[in-house]
Amino acid sequence: MDLFALRLLFIVIFTVACWFFHPFGMNAWLSGAAGAAAAGLMIFFELRVRALTLRRLFGAVIGSLLGIAGAFLFSLVLRNSLPPGRFESLLQVSVLLLMTYIGLVVGASKGDLLNLAALGGLFAPERAGRRNTKVVDTSAIIDGRIADIAETGFLEGALIVPEFVLRELQMVADSSDPSKRQRGRRGLDVLQRMRSDPHLTLQIVEEDFAHIREVDLKLIELARQLEAKIVTNDFNLNKVAQVRGVPVLNINDLANSLRPVVLPGEKMRVLVMKEGKEFDQGVGYLDDGTMVVVDHARRLIGRSVEIAVTSVLQTASGKMIFGKLDEMQKAEPVRPVEMSSS
Repeated sequence: MDLFALRLLFIVIFTVACWFFHPFGMNAWLSGAAGAAAAGLMIFFELRVRALTLRRLFGAVIGSLLGIAGAFLFSLVLRNSLPPGRFESLLQVSVLLLMTYIGLVVGASKGDLLNLAALGGLFAPERAGRRNTKVVDTSAIIDGRIADIAETGFLEGALIVPEFVLRELQMVADSSDPSKRQRGRRGLDVLQRMRSDPHLTLQIVEEDFAHIREVDLKLIELARQLEAKIVTNDFNLNKVAQVRGVPVLNINDLANSLRPVVLPGEKMRVLVMKEGKEFDQGVGYLDDGTMVVVDHARRLIGRSVEIAVTSVLQTASGKMIFGKLDEMQKAEPVRPVEMSSS
């Protein structure tokens, strides 16, 4: 908000200055309008420059300087080849603008090929900071576990939350669907909790990409420019980012890797909560949410039983444990179901 106010103040001051001095012999109101338009173009240029990576900015500066040097040499040739006059001056100015523009564009596009490490330790702090930067997705904020992970200190560096992610989170919080509205408000509470943590660096950035409509693609482009990682639990965003060469920290993958290791033959107790898909199966859950499928346990729904693990299946959505009852529990008689008489 402070940056927005500063830009607005710059436009006002530039407009008033042009209105007061009315350059090029224009009237005051036309000069003010031209000043406001020029200030707007300057701010647009500033926004585009801020979105550039350091290597691209460095390449643009080098390309511009080379373009100006080439235009100067070309102007020397024109000065000795053409008679002095307006045509010569116009041609020199045109060559200067053309060479500078080409150098700027080509230098920025080829800037990623520059090796800033050759300049010594000048850019080492920035590279280290960029490596520790993480861009946070909307799904990770709504999920809420990122706050607990950050508080433990496992997420180093700055966490970046773009403005377009905040807008998407606000849209979810304002949804007419009660479940979506609750999830969105929980995400805003999680974000507020993270901002109030003094040991956590959370930054709200205004970078946006007007030519990109999808939020996921905007996140990927921002992470590429910042040389950062994306924190998410969105399966599709994870795959698209990996295809585009952007590293991803998936919270679901972290949770799956931290689940306790269970080997076939181990004993455990589980509460049978519902019937399974197959005949005579019962289903229970561990404290971390892992599904446990127990054979011949359909009649034991609502009871805590001891099982022996037979196999463990790892899937994309998580881990499943299969087990069987011991012989004594299998032999327990089936309790009759009481039928109420009408």
